[in-house]
Formats: sequence, C-alpha cells, structure tokens
Amino acid sequence: MNVNADILLESGTNELGILEFTIDGNLYGINVAKVKEIMKYSPVNPMQKSNPNIEGVFKPREEVITVVNLAHYLGLGASDHLETDVFIITNFSQESYAFHVHEVVGISRISWNNLQKPDEIIYGGTEGIATAIAEYDGRLITILDFEKIVTEINPESGMRIAELEKLGDRPANNHPLLYVEDSMLLSQMVLDGLRKAGYTRITKMKNGEEAWEYLQEQKGLGVPIKNLVSCMITDIEMPKMDGHHLIKLMHEDEILKDIPIVIFSSLINEQLLAVGKQLGATGQFSKPELLQLIEFVDELTLSQN
Repeated sequence: MNVNADILLESGTNELGILEFTIDGNLYGINVAKVKEIMKYSPVNPMQKSNPNIEGVFKPREEVITVVNLAHYLGLGASDHLETDVFIITNFSQESYAFHVHEVVGISRISWNNLQKPDEIIYGGTEGIATAIAEYDGRLITILDFEKIVTEINPESGMRIAELEKLGDRPANNHPLLYVEDSMLLSQMVLDGLRKAGYTRITKMKNGEEAWEYLQEQKGLGVPIKNLVSCMITDIEMPKMDGHHLIKLMHEDEILKDIPIVIFSSLINEQLLAVGKQLGATGQFSKPELLQLIEFVDELTLSQN
C-alpha cells in the first residue's frame, strides 16, 4: 500500500501526518514523510555476521532493502502471528529501509503543538529512542528517532564528518548564524562542523517556536537584521513548530523575509523540495551532506561582505 502524501503538500500548516503502528502492544509513530510504502510481512534472506537488529534483506521489486527488526531493537516481544505483521518501507537521509512492525493502526493528522519532547529519564536521556510524544484522541504515541536507529545499526549512514577535512584551515568567520534543530546528537555534529569551518557566532535553538521568539527579540534591537542573523539553518521535523511553518512566518514578516534560509533535513525528497522552494527556502540539503551545507552557507555569507 502506497502512503498518500497529499498532506505533505499543504505547506506551512505546522501539522504533520503520523503513521501509527504497534509492537508487542505498544503504540509508536513515524512521520509519513519518511514512509514510502506499507507491505505485508514476507520472509527475508538472513545476512551473516550482521548487526543483531538486522533481520535480513528482501527484494520487493528492483531494490534490495535491509529489514530492521524493530521489536528486537526496542527489547520487546516478538510477534506470535508473522502472517499479519507489516513492513514499513521508509526513505530518509537518501537511504531505504524496511522496519518490521506488528500492526499498522492508521494515519493521524497532528499539530506540532501537540508534540512534546520526551522525559529524558524515562526515554533514555539525550540519546534516547524517542524524538517526541504525541497526544492525540486520548492516546499517547511515541515518535521514534528512526535516524538514530539507522545510524546505530549502520554508522556509515550517519553524518559525513570525514568529508570536512577538505575544508582545511580557515580564518574566523564572524557572520552570525541561527541554527534550529531539536536533535542533540545531530546538532552537535553540525555545530562542530560549522566551528571547524571558522564560524564563531552561532546561536542554537531547539525548535521553530524558540527560533521565532528569538527573531522577534532581535527585531526589537533596532539593528539591521542581517547584522544579527546573516543566515538561518533549520531542520523540518521539530516539536512545537516545524521548520516549514517557521519559514512561512518569516516570509510574511517585512523585516525577517530577507534572511537567507537553508533547510538541513533527513526528509529532503522531490515533494518536500517543492514545499521548501514554495515557502522561499534559499537552499535545501539532506542531512548526510554536511560539507555541501557548509559550502553553501559560505557562499551566502561571502555575498554579504
């Protein structure tokens, strides 16, 4: 079953579609923007000496796809009825994976305002498995950090830090950057990359709502806004306010609309590229492409000298 992606094209609404599914009776969710297809469970070919969370591989069509046993990864019970289990086929960060789950419940449309960051003690601290907890129609849905799951299983799929060696030694760059990202792990990698590139004035915000409040404060200082924020880098998926809604608000503001905005997200695909362009993003990059992001920000700040 292909997932209807029409909800993705309604840009800047601060809403998202969550595909709800269960594992061992527990309710979880994934942003439908990451989902390509839902398929019935089928036998897979095991991979020798692979990560224990890898169930194997299968080839539904022309592409060989790795299957992640999500119950095993989460430490939950295996299914008693494989014949009714489901594969959620995903695509994000330029990679496709199949996640083996027990049941798909359906798709719910939820405002980012109804998503909260999980309690760090309950959900494993800053390196936990949950990016957010959604409250919808009387139930709590744990939104899993699929990027973290994939990076743990296959470290080579993570941020391409080694490529930053191509930057070499660089002088300090005093252009002020605003960076908006809710993931502690990913944001530290990006911050380290920007600092390696010479950027010394970086303000970090955890979500679009915090960034919007910060921008309002900067507007009130009576200084040209580009002296305070020469470029903004933002994720899309964030609790409280997503990146697309933040961009929409900025482009409706006479002072903020001229700030260059770069989207840096695992969700970059053909549809969301169109959404970002429609909203006015200056550039868009997928999360493994850290070097390309920095080189693009270099061009933007150089043009302001």
